[in-house]
Amino acid sequence: MLHTLVRWLLIGSVALFIFSFWHRNDLPQPAQLPPQLLQAPIQTQVSLPVINKEVEGISYHIQPLYQYELYGLVVSQHDATSWQDYLHQQWNDKLNIRDVCVLWGNNAVSGVYQEIEFWSGDFMCNFSTRSTPAFQAFDQTAISNNHLLTASPELMKKIASIKIGDSIHVRGYLASYSHNQGFAFQRGTSTTRSDTGNGACETIYLEDVDIIQRSPVPYRLLMWLAVVACIVSVIAWMVLPFKP
Repeated sequence: MLHTLVRWLLIGSVALFIFSFWHRNDLPQPAQLPPQLLQAPIQTQVSLPVINKEVEGISYHIQPLYQYELYGLVVSQHDATSWQDYLHQQWNDKLNIRDVCVLWGNNAVSGVYQEIEFWSGDFMCNFSTRSTPAFQAFDQTAISNNHLLTASPELMKKIASIKIGDSIHVRGYLASYSHNQGFAFQRGTSTTRSDTGNGACETIYLEDVDIIQRSPVPYRLLMWLAVVACIVSVIAWMVLPFKP
C-alpha cells in the first residue's frame, strides 16, 4: 500500500512540476494589477552634467536627458549579463544590466495582453497574436522595452529579483552613454513612446527600482512544491522495505 502511495506521489509531483513550469510566466488578470499601472510614464527635460561611472575597469560617460518615472507590468525581459549575450560582451557594456519590457494604461486595464505573446531578444521586446481584435485593441504607445543601467550593487540585486508578471516602479533618467575602452561605443535612448523598431527602446540610468507587487499567479509556488514533493517521494521510496 505504501509503495503504491509513494509511486503515485512521485508521478503526481512530476506531472505538477511540468504543468506549473509551463505556466510559470503566465500574466495576472487585470483585476489583480495595482492601480498605479493606470498612469503613463512621466518625463521632464533636465540640464545636468555628464555622470562618470566605472564598472569592471571600464569608464562610462552617462548624459541624463530627461527625468523619468514609470509604472509597468513586466511581460518579458532579457538578462544583458548572460553568457549568451555575445554583443553586450563584445561591446564591453557592463552598465546595461537587464532589459525589461513593460506595459501600462489601457493595455493593462483592458486585459488585452492576455491574448498576446511577448518575448525579449538582445535589444527588443517582441509581441504577436493571432487575434485581430486583440491586435487592433493593443495600444503600441503603452508598451516599452527599457535598458536598465546601474553600477549600484543594491539596484543590481533588486533588478535580479524581477520576474515576469511583477508590477514595478522605475525612477531615473533617460540617458545616452558611452565609453572608449578599445573602441568608441555610444548608445542613445528613445524620448517618446510613439516610436517603434530600432532605436525605440528607453535607456534608463536608474535612481531606484521597486517591485510594487509580485506576480499573484501561483504557478511558481506550485513548481517548487512539486520539487519538494518529488524529493520526498524519492527518499520515501528508497527507505521503504524492498518489495519484490
